Amino acid sequence: MLVSCRRLLTTLLHAQKWPFQPSRSMRLVQFQAPHLTGPHLGLESGNGGGVINLNTFDPTLPKTMMEFLEQGEATLSVARRALTAQLPVLPRSEVTFLAPVTRPDKVVCVGMNYVDHCKEQNVPVPKEPIIFSKFASSIVGPYDEVILPPESQEVDWEVELAVVIGKKGKRIKATDAMAHVAGFTVAHDVSARDWQMRRNGKQWLLGKTFDTFCPLGPALVTKDSIA
Repeated sequence: MLVSCRRLLTTLLHAQKWPFQPSRSMRLVQFQAPHLTGPHLGLESGNGGGVINLNTFDPTLPKTMMEFLEQGEATLSVARRALTAQLPVLPRSEVTFLAPVTRPDKVVCVGMNYVDHCKEQNVPVPKEPIIFSKFASSIVGPYDEVILPPESQEVDWEVELAVVIGKKGKRIKATDAMAHVAGFTVAHDVSARDWQMRRNGKQWLLGKTFDTFCPLGPALVTKDSIA
């Protein structure tokens, strides 16, 4: 499951690709390459942002992030070993990054959850969370094109922090919440404002969930990598 938290990152307004910053944190990716069949699971390397193929390091690992996260510490420990090993790195220019998570059970979004954003919109700060959703079919990779639907004349976007839930739960106590978090990634919340604000009975769903309206990635940063 993804939980998207709103914050506009103006420094990315004109960026076609996010610059890679070398790091020893664990940055998990899903990728494809011409010499590989289907999607593979990898690690972004500190050496120029290339990719270590985790499925080559350990062929028993799942090839999708969802399956990888479902196995918890067993698979994460393998990825940690790969991060410290001297392994071949695929150049960044030779891989295609997919969304780090595809087809999650839910994409849960929280609106108006920053005071500054409420002030920008000239609306009161909500007393309880404003929850909306996107269809999982709206997810695309970080460098895929966003398709502008001909039905809308007011497409807008915001950069978000997405929280990736790795462990299912219900009625979770606030003190236990982080135990269910696998990590974090970058999301774009693309919106058709005319459909969100004026059409479809002013319900947000259609305006938020056109195809390609949820680019994700490129990397999922595990929570233990965040200071």
